[in-house]
Amino acid sequence: MLEYLSNNWLEIVGTIIGFVYLWQEVKASIWLWLTGIVMPAIYTVVFYKSGLYADFGIQVYYIIAALYGFLFWKFGKKQDKPLPIVHTTARQGVILFLITVLVFIPIYLILTKFTDSTVPFYDSATTALSIVALWMLAKKHVEQWFVWIAVDAVSSALYFYKGIYFTAVLYAVYTVVAIYGYKKWNLMEKTQYNDNI
Repeated sequence: MLEYLSNNWLEIVGTIIGFVYLWQEVKASIWLWLTGIVMPAIYTVVFYKSGLYADFGIQVYYIIAALYGFLFWKFGKKQDKPLPIVHTTARQGVILFLITVLVFIPIYLILTKFTDSTVPFYDSATTALSIVALWMLAKKHVEQWFVWIAVDAVSSALYFYKGIYFTAVLYAVYTVVAIYGYKKWNLMEKTQYNDNI
């Protein structure tokens, strides 16, 4: 057990930071974006070592998106009011679905043709959905939680399969907490209450 812990200390640190990120996301705290820079920096190493190449690649996107999200939440306000939480319209939902498919296809083709990935479909699917969900989070869409539920559930199973056990547990917890996050954000959208910005 001690040997496993010493060999996987970076994953353990990433998992701890992941729990902090989740707590901040549920509270809709602007600080989630700064945590969202540190966590993917750690996971670039963890996922590369595990052969999850799409997950490895998306960590770079997460870092860039975290910078964008922080700036958008900080300066995207109108008249000193916090950026409002909104619902995704039907039109936006269709566009986001099409974007997910268009992102999935090239990632899947790259993984199947140019890597030794043993899970190209699931790695590509969770990556494409994560890209869309992170954009929705940056824009404060309540429905981002539905996308995260799907991503987190599949990712948890994927990480167990690949032997990244601490991260698998983290994503299992993410799945459950995302349900609570949806309920909380839905309530916050109705009252536009946010004590963190």
